[in-house]
Amino acid sequence: MLRRRVAVTGMGVVASCGIGTDAFWEGLCGDAPEGDRRVHDFDPSPHFDNPKEVRRSDRCTQFAIAAADMALEQAGTLTADSFRRGVFIGTGIGGIATLEEQILVRHEKGSRRVSPFMVPMMMPNAAPAAVSMRHGFQGPAENTCTACAAGTHALANAARLIAHGRCDVVLAGGSEAPFVETAIAGFTNMTAFSSVGISRPFDAERDGFVMGEGAGVMVLEEWDMAVERGATILAEILGGASTADAHHITAPSPGGIGAITCMRIALEEAGVEPDQVRHINAHGTSTPLNDMAEAFAMAEVFGPDGPLVTSTKGITGHALGAAGAIEAVAVVLAMNSKLIPPTAGYTTSDPEMPPINLVTGSPAPWEPGISMSNSFGFGGHNGSLVIAPA
Repeated sequence: MLRRRVAVTGMGVVASCGIGTDAFWEGLCGDAPEGDRRVHDFDPSPHFDNPKEVRRSDRCTQFAIAAADMALEQAGTLTADSFRRGVFIGTGIGGIATLEEQILVRHEKGSRRVSPFMVPMMMPNAAPAAVSMRHGFQGPAENTCTACAAGTHALANAARLIAHGRCDVVLAGGSEAPFVETAIAGFTNMTAFSSVGISRPFDAERDGFVMGEGAGVMVLEEWDMAVERGATILAEILGGASTADAHHITAPSPGGIGAITCMRIALEEAGVEPDQVRHINAHGTSTPLNDMAEAFAMAEVFGPDGPLVTSTKGITGHALGAAGAIEAVAVVLAMNSKLIPPTAGYTTSDPEMPPINLVTGSPAPWEPGISMSNSFGFGGHNGSLVIAPA
C-alpha cells in the first residue's frame, strides 16, 4: 500500500517546566526544578467560553484543550474537510481527580449529591471528545489508554490514519493530570516513586520516578495538503510501532526484549536503518529496572556507538500517559533548535549498564536528523515513534 507522508504543522504543550513551546524549550535546557512537577501556573479560562465549561472539565481535559489550541494556532488555517479531521489523544488514567472527588462526595454526602457530570468528566475519552467538539473535527475521535505509552501510541495511530488515507488532519498527543491523594499513595506504596524526590534517569543512584503532569498535542497533516496551503512544516512522522512484553504487569521484560522488537518494527515501518538514527528521546523514568532494560535495548538495536540519547524526564518528571507526546514535542524542538537538551539529574554512571551516548551537563549541538521517541508502560506496553526533520 502506498503510504502518504505525514507532516507536523503545529505543536502545543503544557508542562511543569513551561506552557507553550518557547517556555517549555527554555525549561528543558535549564536546571532541574526542586519539588514536584505540577503545572503550578496553568489557567484554563482562556481556552473555554465561560467558567461553567471549566468546572465541567477535568484537569486532564483542560490540559488537552489548551495544548490543542496552541497547536492549531501555530498550524494556521486548515483546508481539510471536517469529516477528514480526526482527534487521537491518549491518557493513562484520564479524569482521576474527578473520580476521587466524587467518591468522597458520595461517601460524605450521599449518592444523590454525586455530580451528573462525573462520568463524562472522568472517562478516558473525555479529552478527544472535548477537543473534537470544540473545533468541529468530525472524523475519528479516539483515545489510546496504554499507561505510560499512551501518548506515543496515540501519535503513531494518528499518523497511520493520515498515511493510509482515512484522514487528512489529526490532532494527536496525550494528556494526564494524576496528582490526587489516592494515586500518590498507590505509587508510593508500590515504591515506584523516588524516595528522595529526584529524577535521575540512567544514573547509578536512580531509585524511582518523580511524577509530572501536562499535555502535548501535535497537528499532523497530509504532506501535500500542508505544502499546498503554505504551512510551515516542522517535522515528519515516518513511522511507529507497538509491542507487548507479555511478561509482568509492572516490570519490563529481561534484557528489554519487547523494547528491542518495538524499536526494530518502528524502524521498519519508517524505512530507516539503525545507523540513520541520530537521536533518541528515551523513556528513561529513573526507575532501576526500566532504565536498565531500555539501555540494553538501545545498545542491542543501535550498537555501542549509537545515537545521542536524552531523557527529558529529569526536568518534566514522568507525566504518565502524556509523557510520550510531550517528549515528541521535545524531539521536534531539538531539531529546530539544533540542540539536544541534557539528561538532568544524571551524575554517576552505572557500571552494570551498557554504554549509551547519553547527553548530560548542558545541551549538545547536533546536525538534526532522524530521531526516535520511546515510551514503555505498565502492562508491558511498548511504543516507539520515528520522526525526521522537515
